[in-house]
Amino acid sequence: MNRPGSAREALIAEALGDVATLLDRLDRLVPMLTASHAELARSGDRLSAQLTGFEARINAVSVTARTQVVDHIVRRTEEAARRARAENTKALEDAARAVLRDELGRWPAPQPTASGARVRWGTWLSHAATAAVASALTWAIAWAIAVGV
Repeated sequence: MNRPGSAREALIAEALGDVATLLDRLDRLVPMLTASHAELARSGDRLSAQLTGFEARINAVSVTARTQVVDHIVRRTEEAARRARAENTKALEDAARAVLRDELGRWPAPQPTASGARVRWGTWLSHAATAAVASALTWAIAWAIAVGV
């Protein structure tokens, strides 16, 4: 009956030896874990410093990109406005010419008087003055639109 007790005692002694070996290994592991922790903390600090610089560079790039986008939009808008003004000015000039042509076509040609030598220049002068004033007003309106007044 001694035998089972001895085997049990042998197993317990062997288990205690294994636990002692494990504890020794853990004791050797603690300084390595402490050194690893310290190195991880230093790496985290370096990474944090690098991240701050990276954020500053990214912010600078995004500000530059926004500025370039706004400048591009402004240029394109100004080009479109310039084209629209030119097209509107041309349309107004064409319309003024068409109106003037129509008006001139409606006026009767001056007829010689009974003597054949006299023409009614007063009527023609009033029509010419009206055309000149209409043309000047059209140019003024076209200029005001082109300048953006």
